[in-house]
Amino acid sequence: MRYLLYFVLASFFLISSCSTNSDTLESKDFSSKDNPIIGNWKLVEAYISSGGPQYWVNIENGEGITFTSDGLFSSNRFSECTNGEFSIELNELFLNYSCSGFTTGFENPEGAITYTMTFESNYLLLTPTSVTCIEGCSYKYIRK
Repeated sequence: MRYLLYFVLASFFLISSCSTNSDTLESKDFSSKDNPIIGNWKLVEAYISSGGPQYWVNIENGEGITFTSDGLFSSNRFSECTNGEFSIELNELFLNYSCSGFTTGFENPEGAITYTMTFESNYLLLTPTSVTCIEGCSYKYIRK
């Protein structure tokens, strides 16, 4: 099962996403009730390609992530570290895990996992920018 999880995660990094109708967030003010990222999110789909055309696939038991108004997040993506701080700059989401010595291998040189962030309908779309995806990669979360 663990190998299947690693395969699925690795597959995500080899996929891409194009979005034509999306909203953007360019604020660092997380105290606003209107801030669209604040809340609980669950991974429900991934945009993948197995060398051909890309397509969305459903994810069962996808990871959950919670963003709070004080700039903190928690996630069950990595069992070794489940929380940290987040920031947003010009639609780029920065996740900095707070566990000493913890590394994912996906961080940028500054130590953050980064994503381009867009909103479509009730979905949060995250496209990694801290790693290079050969065929692209994207994840779709729904608000819980």
